[in-house]
Order: sequence, then C-alpha cells, then structure tokens
Amino acid sequence: MKLFFLTSLVMTAFALNSVLARLAMVSDSIGPSNFATIRAGAGALTLILLVLIINKTIPKFTYLTVLRGIALVFYLIGFSFAYLTIDTGIGALILFGGSMFIMFVGALFLNESITKIRIIGMALALFGLFILVDPRFSENSLYGIILMFFASFGWGLYTVLGHEQKAPLSNTAGNFVLALLLLLPLTFFMPDSVQASSYGISLALVSGSITSGIGYALWYFILPKIKIATASTAQLTVPLIAALGGYLFMSEILNWQFYVASVLILGGISLPFFFKK
Repeated sequence: MKLFFLTSLVMTAFALNSVLARLAMVSDSIGPSNFATIRAGAGALTLILLVLIINKTIPKFTYLTVLRGIALVFYLIGFSFAYLTIDTGIGALILFGGSMFIMFVGALFLNESITKIRIIGMALALFGLFILVDPRFSENSLYGIILMFFASFGWGLYTVLGHEQKAPLSNTAGNFVLALLLLLPLTFFMPDSVQASSYGISLALVSGSITSGIGYALWYFILPKIKIATASTAQLTVPLIAALGGYLFMSEILNWQFYVASVLILGGISLPFFFKK
C-alpha cells in the first residue's frame, strides 16, 4: 500500500510538471531555456540541501551520474521547447508513450520476464491514451513533436539507468547538479526571446524543487522495488492526471474521451494484478 501511494504521488508530480511547463509557455512569462535551467537549478539546490540534512554528506558522482545527467538534459531541453508549440495532452502522449517503448526495450535487455497479460494491459492503456488526447499530429508543430520524442528518449533512458541504484536521494542530487552544469551554456547560446517574469520564474522554481527534484528522488526510490515494465505502464497514468489538472487549474472541459480513457488506462494497468499466476 505504501509503494502504491508513493507511485501515485510521483505520477501526480510528473503530471504537474506538464501543467506547470504549459502554463509558463502559454503565458509567455518565461522562455524554454530559462525554464529548463531554473528548473534544474532549483532541483539541484533542493536535493543538495536534503542530502546534507538527511545523509549528512555531499552527493557522490560516478560514471552513471554522467549518463543519467545527460539523459536528464535530453529530457529537460526537449520537454521545455516542445511545449512552446504542442498541446499538453499530445505532449504527454508522446513523452510517456515514447519513454514506455524505451523502457520496454530496457526491460528486455535486463532479461525481465514480460507476460502476455502485461503486454495486453500496456496495449489497452496506450489505446486509452490515444482516445484521451485524440492525437491528430497534423494539428501540432512537427518541430514540437520531434522535440518531445527527444525528451521521451531522455526520460526513458533516465528511468532505466535508475533501476539498479541504491541511493535515490544522493543519486538524484548528483544527476541534477550535472544537468545544471550542462544546461547553463544553453542560456547563453540559445537565449530566450521572452523576458522572464516573476510568475514564470515561480513556476520553474516549483517545478524544479518540488515536482521534479523531490518527485524524481521518490521515483528513484521506487524504481529498484518494481520491474521496469511495471514502471513504464504506471507512467501511462500521467496524461490522464494531467488532463484532470487542466480541468482543475486551466478550466479545460472533460468530455466522453476522458471517461472512456480512464477505464481503459486504469483497466490496462490493473489487468496483470487480476491474472497473477
């Protein structure tokens, strides 16, 4: 029950990242370069403080920190720039649908056993996502779609690389520190055309410190306790939660697609639990 609660909390944090980023981009209160950099900086600072207080040490860096940091940068850049031109639902579909494929490949590479029931459940959940967002890509920028696929590759790789680690807080702190160092030149070589306002900076700070920093540390805490295939399926709830967030915070209308998709996504995720051997 504790693991289920933490997973639900993390999925909600992931969904809020999409809502916060889209709010920032649509309102023209901050540009994607500054949003990604401030987000990484806020996450790094929060996590370093938590490591110092809880572990009474500093984050350790290994070669895996480099790989995870690079994967995180791929995600942060693609995610921020993509939400300039594509809708929240389409972005969530591409991000977690694409990362599910990367994680599925990672599960096969790590010789995880994937049952037919789990594959059917994943297919049902993914079909539910298509119904939820009605993904007619022609209505969105091809540039944004490619960038979100770029982000999905980074996020899928970041998740797979975190599966075997045993120090979630310290590792996540190290990942964010390295990501920040890699992102800082971005603000100089790719400056934003939009002047950052206090509202946009606040959204980036909340996204970085809470829904990303703490959220990703919890995700790294959960990952060693579940299979990668399970993690990839669980993430398919994020677009559903993001749609609910749009309804609550941006007055978006929930239509029949939302309710049908809810049944398919939640049913597909829970299917393996009803057919355990």
